[in-house]
Amino acid sequence: MDSMSESFRMPLIGDDAPVFTAKTTMGDINFPADYKGKWVIFFSHPADFTPVCTTEFMTFATMQEELKKLNTELIGLSIDSIYAHIAWLRTIKDKIEYKGMKNVEVLFPLIEDLKMDVAKKFGMVQPNASTTQAVRAVFIIDPNSKVRAILYYPLTTGRNMEEIKRMIIAMQKSDSDGVATPANWVPGDDVIIPPPGSCGSAKERMESQEEGKYCLDWFMCFRKEK
Repeated sequence: MDSMSESFRMPLIGDDAPVFTAKTTMGDINFPADYKGKWVIFFSHPADFTPVCTTEFMTFATMQEELKKLNTELIGLSIDSIYAHIAWLRTIKDKIEYKGMKNVEVLFPLIEDLKMDVAKKFGMVQPNASTTQAVRAVFIIDPNSKVRAILYYPLTTGRNMEEIKRMIIAMQKSDSDGVATPANWVPGDDVIIPPPGSCGSAKERMESQEEGKYCLDWFMCFRKEK
């Protein structure tokens, strides 16, 4: 079996994140051991010196501090060399101005993956899209090194970074408060209380007068957050 036809089972939501070591623009990393206790946005991009990828890296770089406040780290990957990565990131800092962003320094690690070893472990190389580039994949990994969310974008479509940040906040809210978040939820919106497990508890739930709670039906109760 040649290297292009070699296949791996892509990690799914709830799985342990694949283990790897890699050379990056910020030094060697040992994943996930180096990131225990933190949330991680691990994302791939097709190639250096491409316009969509440039807008994504600039946007993520300008969000890095606000993500750190959410206990979240960024790791990027493409099937390019460290030398190409460094040259590209220097070009971004020295030459590119986009939507008011300029002199942007990318301070999160960008993995060199010339042999596609890491990309294959995460299903980032999809032959029907390209056999030589990683697609735009995003894996959100929690502090216990579990895969919590997976997003895939085609090569031509840039990612919505604010949506990725919203997902982090929503999952952290669910973990801390034992709630779910409804469609289009943003911080401060009301949250969903998990449905009851029996008819008796459903009746009690509808009749309870818990402050801040309201029900649209027995299975659909919310808690006010404001």
